[in-house]
Order: sequence, then C-alpha cells, then structure tokens
Amino acid sequence: MLVLRVLVCCFIILGIVGCGGSRGAQRPVRQRVLLPPTLNLVPYHNIGLFTFSVENAKGNLHQFATQRFEEYVLAAQSGIEVREFSSADSSRVFTTAADSSGCPVAFFGHLKISNVKPHGGLTAGLSPVLRATVTVDLSVWLVNTRSGGVMWRRSSSSTEEVGGLSLIGGTPSFSATDPNDAYGRLIKSVFSSHAPTSPPLPQTPPLGASAQHP
Repeated sequence: MLVLRVLVCCFIILGIVGCGGSRGAQRPVRQRVLLPPTLNLVPYHNIGLFTFSVENAKGNLHQFATQRFEEYVLAAQSGIEVREFSSADSSRVFTTAADSSGCPVAFFGHLKISNVKPHGGLTAGLSPVLRATVTVDLSVWLVNTRSGGVMWRRSSSSTEEVGGLSLIGGTPSFSATDPNDAYGRLIKSVFSSHAPTSPPLPQTPPLGASAQHP
C-alpha cells in the first residue's frame, strides 16, 4: 500500500512538471528591441542638399549620387522643397538659416571609392571598353544649419561592376555620358544596402520607435 502511494505521488509530480514544460515551450521569451530612429522632414519644409564630396575618384559619380539621393528624398516625403547647393554656398546657407526663406536643415554626403579592379575588352565594333569592380562607401548626414549640430547620420557600402570608367594617373574617373546605365546599379545598391526596403534616408514619422519581437 505504501509503495502504491509513493508511485501515485511520483506520477502526479511528473504530470505537473510535464504540463509546465509544454506550457513554457508554447510561450517563448519576448524581448524588447529598439528600432532605428526615423526623422520627419516636413516641419522644416526647405531642405538644403549639398553636392556630395568624393574621395579617390574624379568625374561625375558624386553628382549623379547627389541627384539620385534627392529623388529618393522627394519620393519618400511630400510637402518639402529641396534646394541644391555646392560647397562654396555653405557660409551663405548657415548665415541665413534663421531667415524664414532659409534652410533650417541641410544634407551633406561623402563617397569614398576603393578596391578598384579594372578589366577591359572590345565591343562588337572592336572599340576598347573599360569596366571595373569598385567598392563605394557612402555617408550621409543631416545638419541643423542654425546650430551646426548633426541631427541624423547613415552610412552604407556596396561593391558592384561599373562602366564608363577610365584611369587617370591611377585614379578612377567616372565620366559616362549615361551615368544611370554605367553606374546606376552601383548607386542604387549603396542606397539600398543599409535597409532592405529603402535607401539610407529619413522616413515618416515619428522620431524613434520600439517594438516587441519573439
């Protein structure tokens, strides 16, 4: 009889432990994950955009990248105007930032070219053509033109094959007559590699967000 009672108690304990284990397996631990901050540009309305600077390259790649970035910004958010500036305009933009007609914020960007691996060939018309695999590191940041403080920054990198390339003293020169055909894929890739569905630029709204993931 004593043995029977002991066995019954053991079965009850095993049953409780088994139920608890299965219940725990059905309810995994939840973690709170902080999502990357986002930025709404609409309140600023007038957005400055300085032509991106470039390192280790010549030609029009940085101008093409600036233009493409402007297209992405305007497509991402409505109700804003983008004003284009060169580096020579920086003092004027920062001086007039407090004016109602000025730009309270402005984008700056920098492209760094590296790992250039050229390879040539001939076209169907036996004309020489030079292509290359290059790596581009892109950094874009948003500056408060009244205080000079950086409000937002994003960086990304991509390696792609490009055309319309020449080497001048060992320095790559991007001088294609059709930049979109020659290195449009590279610029699209460097803008898209940081986020799966959008280039590295502000999204709407709000400023900062968090979510729970299993």
